[in-house]
Amino acid sequence: MRSLLAAIALVLTSSSVGCADEASDLPAPTTGGMDPGTGAGPDGGVADARALEGGARDDASAPSKPSGPPKTDGTFARKTGLSYAPGPSHAIDLWVPNGSGPFPVVLYVHGGAWLEGDRSEAAPIAPRLASRGYVVASIDYRLSGAARFPAQIQDAKAAVRWLRAHAGDYALDEGRIAAWGSSAGAHLAALLGTSGGIAALEDLAQGNPTQSSRVQAVVDWYGPTDFRQMDAQTVPGCQNANHDGASSPESALVGCAIQSGTCAAKVAAASPIGYVDAADPPHLLMHGTQDCTVPTGQSRLLDAALRGAGASSTLVLVNGLGHDFDGMRADPSRMQRIDAFLDATLYP
Repeated sequence: MRSLLAAIALVLTSSSVGCADEASDLPAPTTGGMDPGTGAGPDGGVADARALEGGARDDASAPSKPSGPPKTDGTFARKTGLSYAPGPSHAIDLWVPNGSGPFPVVLYVHGGAWLEGDRSEAAPIAPRLASRGYVVASIDYRLSGAARFPAQIQDAKAAVRWLRAHAGDYALDEGRIAAWGSSAGAHLAALLGTSGGIAALEDLAQGNPTQSSRVQAVVDWYGPTDFRQMDAQTVPGCQNANHDGASSPESALVGCAIQSGTCAAKVAAASPIGYVDAADPPHLLMHGTQDCTVPTGQSRLLDAALRGAGASSTLVLVNGLGHDFDGMRADPSRMQRIDAFLDATLYP
């Protein structure tokens, strides 16, 4: 894989336009207790591919993890108008628990097809996390109308470095940072998880170059992982979304039609799967079986790649759910699953 990364680095350093897309097909993972045709479990509801897995892989320099619950009284303060890097589109909002800290961090990355959206998307979930003792950091990043890939992941990595550099200012635990995103934001969150240490995806000129941009856990809600397979994976009953088109969000992100021969290396550079190895942090992947925007197969691909490399991955398929942020968080059991995942990886 490292030889592939060298080629990717050459592409990224020789062009300002990066191409994200899906690559060769991977087999669907084994889904004990799951109907392989629908993704539904025996009760027709949430289908769990595996038992919840913990065991976060922190940076080698991270301190030992604390035991017991976070030290907070359930209240928090919101801090807005901060900036994690120079220039526009680099705003960051924080929800900081009241208490002694330091608190683990959840970096939230918004969706919107890399074309739209902003950090306010975190508002429905941030209070819950902050009241449980997690600092929530929600960021803006450069959209594809302003900059091509890898600008978006460079921004996300710059935000992680900024959080570590300002740990003492906001009671952050720099050794325990999770990334959570939905849709396009989940694509970036997964890239944060799998591309730790990949210099070609960093822009250290954005600040805090001595800090690590690695994360210790990933929550991925219906994120794209391999653009060139998306049309082929269209869910039965859904109209083809034409991800392959030259004007699709995926093509706009990378600046070329994703199926064109000249785009292959750029597509590989934007795929979280291309960087997977055994050192990747635990991933919790959640996806609706009726997602007509990002096919369910995209999460299957990443899950299979992570597990095949020896990393920890849990795939949860929600029967009948589409591409729906509010629908995903509507069931308390799903949010409790995320609570358990974050607690197990950041507070074992």
